[in-house]
Amino acid sequence: MSGYTKIHDPKERSRVRRKRAIRKRLSGSAERPRLSVFRSLNHIYVQAIDDTANHVLAATSDLDKSLTAELTGKSKRDRARVVGKAIGSKLRALSVSKVVFDRNGFYYHGRVKEVADGAREAGLEL
Repeated sequence: MSGYTKIHDPKERSRVRRKRAIRKRLSGSAERPRLSVFRSLNHIYVQAIDDTANHVLAATSDLDKSLTAELTGKSKRDRARVVGKAIGSKLRALSVSKVVFDRNGFYYHGRVKEVADGAREAGLEL
């Protein structure tokens, strides 16, 4: 969020404005990291971030080689749910049970919601 970048697409400009408003209120810690979701047109990426130490605790995406067997032939929404389950299991292995969900300016429906539901299925409390 440092610096000024001119964004020409009005939808992206609105998303970045929402993202900045959300990030003013959200912060992750080692006990309760921030679960940040980014979605592109084709892929979805999730990171668990400790903002106090500026450290990424765990990260995964639908491009992760360990998930390719589970993801083949599935829709983008189903892949997002699998990614949510994967990040949930990684965090549970690190003894993290609660996270702060950061939708990163994206609306909470579709693939973003599926990531949250998959993380809940894996045992995380959002």
